[in-house]
Amino acid sequence: MRKSLRVPRLVAALLVLGACGIASAPAGIAVTRQAQPVPTVFIGDSYTANFGVAPLNRARLFCFQSQQSYPAVATERLAERGIPLQVQADVSCGGAVIHHVWEPQPLLIGQAKPQRDALKEDTELVVGSMGGNTAGFAEIMKQCSERLRGPEGNLLPAEPVNAEWPAAECQDFFENGEGANWLKERFDTVRADLDRMFDEIRTRAPLSETVLVGYPRIVPEDTAKCLENIPGGDDTPLADIGQEALRFLDKQIQEPLDNLMRESAEANNAHFAGLYRHTGGNTACDGEDRGIGAMLETSEIGLVPGSKLPWFVHPNRVGRDVQAAVVTDTIEQTLRP
Repeated sequence: MRKSLRVPRLVAALLVLGACGIASAPAGIAVTRQAQPVPTVFIGDSYTANFGVAPLNRARLFCFQSQQSYPAVATERLAERGIPLQVQADVSCGGAVIHHVWEPQPLLIGQAKPQRDALKEDTELVVGSMGGNTAGFAEIMKQCSERLRGPEGNLLPAEPVNAEWPAAECQDFFENGEGANWLKERFDTVRADLDRMFDEIRTRAPLSETVLVGYPRIVPEDTAKCLENIPGGDDTPLADIGQEALRFLDKQIQEPLDNLMRESAEANNAHFAGLYRHTGGNTACDGEDRGIGAMLETSEIGLVPGSKLPWFVHPNRVGRDVQAAVVTDTIEQTLRP
């Protein structure tokens, strides 16, 4: 694994403390030092930008980036633990696919620069979630939902893989129809693009450690939960997607994607903040404990007064806090091995 700048700094600090006689302080007396801020860049897609959580960062309005995203919360929590981050940039952007690390991303108005442009030679930490959009998760959801194919899904920037195939038969489409090859190609692209992403990061920020952040679980083990309306609402969490399709989305899409991302991080000497395995009790179908906003549930944000966008199964504040907790722990373990 690449050596971070954190190790030499820690060694130097211990040498100084030892020279001053502090290293031999009696047991029970805490020894503290002033930590130097870690130059950090956050990259990623809407799960890093925390689409749906207010208020929006007006400087990245059409990326739908929240001012209270998990990067912001994790940064605060790390500072409380004596690990200050010098955030050089947060370039996470809703709708980003992995290749937007090295290519511009078209937005509703204008475009976002390649995310790698935010990296510097002195960047020591790169953190973010990438892979879900490249895997085609929005397209898969529309393939499996008749409602999302209609007006209610107009704001979700994706099309079904094959609109002529009935939404109710999406599992068969992805297992036995043309969707099987489409899905395989998507996962192959995720793997190849993640490898290139790690290469781009190593080239631009050769001294950095990278933390790839996984995605929280959307569908619970017990899919019957998804047949119940959300608390205080009159709709089910995942609209009209049936139980068989939900099990397929969980076991054949989300879990394999999580495994692929973990393997890719390990193969590239990076770190993985796994969320799927930590969020089985905070899925979109877990009632008051849900960490994922329901498909068509009103989120906290809108582009025009009096109108709010749907969550489209993104983390709500509960889920954002779970993301921040796992990311905070992973960064601490990365910088304090």
